[in-house]
Amino acid sequence: MTITSKYGIDDSPIFVIDQSRCIGCEACVQACMECGTHRGQSLIHLDHLDRGTTTQTAPMVCMHCEDPTCAQVCPADAIKQNEDGIVQSALKPRCIGCSNCVIACPFGVPKYKAEFDQMMKCDMCVDRTSAGNPPMCASVCPSEALWYGTIEEFNNKRSGSLLRDFFFGNQEVRTKTYTVVDDHAAGPLDVAGATTQTWLDDPFAIADTNQPVMP
Repeated sequence: MTITSKYGIDDSPIFVIDQSRCIGCEACVQACMECGTHRGQSLIHLDHLDRGTTTQTAPMVCMHCEDPTCAQVCPADAIKQNEDGIVQSALKPRCIGCSNCVIACPFGVPKYKAEFDQMMKCDMCVDRTSAGNPPMCASVCPSEALWYGTIEEFNNKRSGSLLRDFFFGNQEVRTKTYTVVDDHAAGPLDVAGATTQTWLDDPFAIADTNQPVMP
């Protein structure tokens, strides 16, 4: 039997996240466990934005930075980036479990897995993508919040603009993974900026001038 790849070397497919399309079904989480290189671990995070006010969820996979901070801070040189720009999980023989990468990642992606004593993270299903197939999560996402294809296919089928430039404080980060935004002209997204106030900042709502004054 001959197995044909969906994408060839010259197609240059991209991995896209469109958070607005996520419906919280967790199909991506379950599929991620089945990727041959993940040893039964789900390496994708499904975040609940604000459980108190909305059911909206958002998938988070590794953004595969062009100059990965996780690799820069690894004292054991355990985190490698392949020729396609995919940043891989820490090499087991080298990983010392220090969690420097977990703390340093601007997107909060790497996770220390105690059962393996190793940092593991999304590797874009390199066993599949290297053969021209989409990552497991993108292949099962019913709303296409996680999507894999060429830029031409995206422009023909999808709305929104593709962005892969971010700011984290004063650090500019360019990623291999793309994010869908409404207006590309708005410029790089500030990952650390525009933080929202939580009830812990003002537990008695003293600063909220809209609160009624008690007689």
